[in-house]
Amino acid sequence: MKSFAWALIGPGPIAGRFAEAVQRLDGCHLAWVHGRDLSRSADFASRWSVDDKPPVQAAAQLDEVLANPAVDAVYIATPHAFHADAIRRCLLAGKAVLCEKPLVPNLPVARELVELAQDRQVFLMEALWTHFLPIYAEVGDWLAQGHIGELRGMQSSFCFSRPFDAASRLFDPAQAGGALLDIGIYNLSVSSWVLKQALGACPPLQGLQAQALLAPSGVDQRLSATLAFGGGLSSQFICGFDLRSDNGFHIFGERGRISLPRDFWQATEAVLSVDGQPELRLQRPFRINGFEGEIEAAMRCIEAGAIECPQMPHAQTLATLDWMDQIRAQIGLRYPFEG
Repeated sequence: MKSFAWALIGPGPIAGRFAEAVQRLDGCHLAWVHGRDLSRSADFASRWSVDDKPPVQAAAQLDEVLANPAVDAVYIATPHAFHADAIRRCLLAGKAVLCEKPLVPNLPVARELVELAQDRQVFLMEALWTHFLPIYAEVGDWLAQGHIGELRGMQSSFCFSRPFDAASRLFDPAQAGGALLDIGIYNLSVSSWVLKQALGACPPLQGLQAQALLAPSGVDQRLSATLAFGGGLSSQFICGFDLRSDNGFHIFGERGRISLPRDFWQATEAVLSVDGQPELRLQRPFRINGFEGEIEAAMRCIEAGAIECPQMPHAQTLATLDWMDQIRAQIGLRYPFEG
């Protein structure tokens, strides 16, 4: 059988995790790497070439990659502000796309790209790997089976401490930096996922309160928000680059709770606590490094001729970006490239 050939744009740290998973999975390989610095791309290609798969090649020009008929899909891991151009070029070339979260920094651009993917009948998926982790399948079952009763609320945090650096992608507005887009998207996307698992669908947002501390560069250094969905059901979260937290996600029901107690975006453990029953604690480790689930799901969809993934559909990407646009409007954050 033909090995599924991936190309990669943006050979940074996250891309390394993707490359490791691809090169350790059966039935696929990393074929090409493209970045702004050819020598850096070549180093990345050399590092991730393995004995039992074709050598990884570095490309000076993206067009060289997109013109290659052997390339089955492209993974994009550039800073957020540069996603849209790369996605557009891939779709116009007929190449399937798996793009790191957030797909793009705002909803209008995302709508344009989703429409382009649908018009061209080319696969497009936001790479939000959390939804494909084994432990989330267990949590989804608990929610669907109503183990904690009616859903009442959620609380979560995603925080780490980094010194301010105006040139860093975390703090640079030209690269669409800021805590919300970089890490708060996990709090929001998992909130949406929980609502869908528990209720069958994510209800419309009925209210939003957000506040933020802006960094000297103008992006959100720390942000907290409460999203209300009616009937007292809400999701509260905090994200930031200047504090520490348990980085857990906690789901509250009328007769119990579910906790992903630490690093929920890459969780391998979940705890179910129900009134009158012994606590249930499950461990579901990664097979490789956690990226394998989204990679395998994307390949299945692409090989089946689908243009979106049911576990990470276009509608969910657009809905989460809508929430983030509303949050940014409330805290007064607009990126320079948005006009």
